[in-house]
Amino acid sequence: MAHRQRTRPRVRWRSRVGWGVVMLSGAFALFVAVVLVDGWAAFGSAPEGARRSRMESSPAWDADAGAFENAEPMTNDFWGMFTEAFDASEYGRPRDAVPVVAASAAAFETPPPRGLRVTWLGHSTTLIEIDGRRVLTDPVWGPRTSPVTWLGPERWYAPPLPFEALPELDAVLISHDHYDHLDHPTVVRLAARQVPFVVPLGVGAHLVAWGVPEDRVVELDWWQEHDVGGGLTIAATPARHASGRFVDDRNRTLWASYAIIGPSHRVWFSGDTGLFNALSEIGARYGPFDLTMVEVGAYGQAWPDWHLGPEQAVRAHRMVRGRVMLPIHWGLFNLAYHGWTEPIERVLVAAEASAVTVVSPRPGARFEPGDPPPVVPWWPERPWREADQYPIVASGVPPE
Repeated sequence: MAHRQRTRPRVRWRSRVGWGVVMLSGAFALFVAVVLVDGWAAFGSAPEGARRSRMESSPAWDADAGAFENAEPMTNDFWGMFTEAFDASEYGRPRDAVPVVAASAAAFETPPPRGLRVTWLGHSTTLIEIDGRRVLTDPVWGPRTSPVTWLGPERWYAPPLPFEALPELDAVLISHDHYDHLDHPTVVRLAARQVPFVVPLGVGAHLVAWGVPEDRVVELDWWQEHDVGGGLTIAATPARHASGRFVDDRNRTLWASYAIIGPSHRVWFSGDTGLFNALSEIGARYGPFDLTMVEVGAYGQAWPDWHLGPEQAVRAHRMVRGRVMLPIHWGLFNLAYHGWTEPIERVLVAAEASAVTVVSPRPGARFEPGDPPPVVPWWPERPWREADQYPIVASGVPPE
């Protein structure tokens, strides 16, 4: 007599797998919904109308792609971005408290004796006192570089300068709209103070959506200038990077570096950038600079054109004709797989080899480029890769 095949256990197994898939899909959908609801305001707003028309008339606008583009395309190794995560440094963030310097409002009551003074507040946030004016760059007082407050890279220490202690500002510069440079909660607080913003094309749509009056927003294309007043000029200069705050807005707004030009002093702020050929043109047009503030951290071989990396940061400083270099874009967030002290250690080695003067103050400390303080390491000794062990080499740029 033939025996029947038993199929019921297989049906049960498939049923359980099916229910598991349904539950995982439901959980993911719920997670996405929570992020969308909680982060909706922080995602910003799309440029429209006259703002969009100005963007489309920019030489950097690609009409076919409907987005901005770099002069040199950026190389991306997407598989490498994934696999590098398995070799991430165990020293990606500090294990002990970072020794910050507590800044106060009283520190800004006395003008800088030499006319130029800078306070580094961590990452790319700096307060520049230049020829009687004050300029704030990429201000981040929020807890995370994320559209939500409960997920994403978290800052390692509280802002060295409390927001309430910020002095009166003549301009706030935004380099691009990534979350570690355009911080929604900070912009909302600055909007209440009626602070003027200078931003790249399209970024003003975010600011206006968050409460900044339209007449307080100046949008610039590369090589355009804005007179702040008192003899201070802000010039938007090119950068090699990208933009976007959501899944569908890649490069919808422009990114930029800035030349800050006073009657007696000049400063260059790199924003985020990879190495590119027009850096020399920036130096020719607006240099030499008393100070360059150049991003040195958050780099990877799989994406060598997004950020400079330490050695190329020193090269960028020389290309724009800088005198003193302040390394920025490090020391506050873990945004890459290298150790948190590696950027500054490698910068110091590269700077010494090129006879470049570097300042590296503690977060919250201020200094005068006209009398640069010596480098006194305030970070701990941790293992780090040297340049020949892990080089960052941009594409499309001839070697020196």
